[in-house]
Amino acid sequence: MHGERVAVVGGSIAGCAAARALRRAGAGEVVVLERASGRLQDRGVGLAIQNERYAELEAAGYLDARMPWVPLARRPWVVRDGARREGREIASMPFPFRSYSWGSLWQELRRRLPDEVDYRDGVSVRAVTDGLDGAVVHLADGAEERFDLVVGADGHRSAVRAAMLPPGSSAAPAWGGYLAWRGTLAAGQLPCPSRAFPEDAATTVAFPGGHMISYRIPGAPGGDGGVQVNWVFYATPPPPLAEELADPDASPSAELTSALTDYQLDLVERHFPGYWRDVVHGTPKEARLLQPIHDAAAPRFAHGRLVLLGDAAAIARPHTGSGALKALQDATVLGRALREQDSLPAALAAYDAERAPVGRAILALGRSLGRAHVQHTPDWASMDQRSFEAWWQENQGAGVGGRPLGS
Repeated sequence: MHGERVAVVGGSIAGCAAARALRRAGAGEVVVLERASGRLQDRGVGLAIQNERYAELEAAGYLDARMPWVPLARRPWVVRDGARREGREIASMPFPFRSYSWGSLWQELRRRLPDEVDYRDGVSVRAVTDGLDGAVVHLADGAEERFDLVVGADGHRSAVRAAMLPPGSSAAPAWGGYLAWRGTLAAGQLPCPSRAFPEDAATTVAFPGGHMISYRIPGAPGGDGGVQVNWVFYATPPPPLAEELADPDASPSAELTSALTDYQLDLVERHFPGYWRDVVHGTPKEARLLQPIHDAAAPRFAHGRLVLLGDAAAIARPHTGSGALKALQDATVLGRALREQDSLPAALAAYDAERAPVGRAILALGRSLGRAHVQHTPDWASMDQRSFEAWWQENQGAGVGGRPLGS
C-alpha cells in the first residue's frame, strides 16, 4: 500500500485484526466504524484456538502469550449411565487448544491497535457503494465518506458483502436447522465431584439429537479475574419454536424465550448425567444466550475496492473451532498480500485466491459436522474408544480447529 485511506466496517475481533494488518501494510489512514456503542469486552462467550494455529498467529504478530488464556489438552465424551453422577466416558480425543473469552481477546486486540487508527464506535453503516474513483460508505445519519478501500469486517449481516454481490443476489446466511444455547458460570460455582470435569478438559456430553461441550475460559475483563466455564448446547427444536429463528435476516443471536429454555432443560433432565445437569441449572439466567445456527460463504472475498474477512466473508459454524481463528487468519493473509504485491488490485486478487477456497471448505465442514453431531447423531451409548475414533474420522472430526495458514 502507498498511503491509501481505508475504512474497516466493524470493530470486533475481525475489525481490530484488519486495522492492524492495514497499518502494517502501509495504509496512510485507517478508520474503523463500529456500530456498537457499548462495551464489547463484556461479551463473555468462549472460543478456542488450536495450539499450532496459535503459533502461526503469534509468529505473524496477531496473538501473544500476554493475552489471557486457559490451556486445554483433551476432549472426553460422556453419556448418561444410570445413577452415575459424572456419567460414563465413551471416548477421549486429544484437544490441544488454548481457550479465550471473546471479550478479553477483543480487548487485547483493541489495546494493540496503533494510536494512528481512528476507531469510531456508535457509528452505523447503512450501505457501501463501489466506484472507479473510490468506495463510498453511507452512514445511518446520512453522512457519506469516500475511501480508497473498504474492508468488510461487519459480520453476519454485512453491508459490504451485500455491496459485492451481483444484483438480485441474497446476502442472507442460510439457516442450519438447529440452535446453540450458550452459557457461562464461575468455575467456583461448579458442582461436585471435581473429577467429573478436569481443568484441562473440553468435556462433551452426548445425547440423542445433540451434544454440549464445556471448557474453562479466562474471566471477563473488569470482573473478579476468576476462571469461568463456557458451555455450548446444540439441539434441534420443534418447528413451531424455530420458525422465527429460521429467518435468513435474523440476528446472529436471538431472544432466549421461556419456551426455548424449557425445551433445553427438558432435554437435560432426560439425557444428562447429574453433574452436568447441575452445571446447566447452576448457570445464571443473565449469563445465557441463544445462537441460531446460520452459515454462508461469499462467492468472492474481494472485488473492486471492497474486500471481506471474518464472518462477513464466511460464517463458520461453531463446531469447526475456527470462527475467530478464521478472522485472524484472513487479516494475516490480507496484510501479507498488501505488503508483497505491487498493486492494490493484485493484492486483493491474491487474497481472494487464497482465502475464498478456505471459506468454502469451512462452510462444507461445518455442515458435515452439524449433520453428524446434531441432526443425525449415532447411538452414542453403544460406542467405545475404537468405534468412536472410526466415527470421528468418517465425519471429518480431524478438521476441527481450522486449517494451517497457506493451505
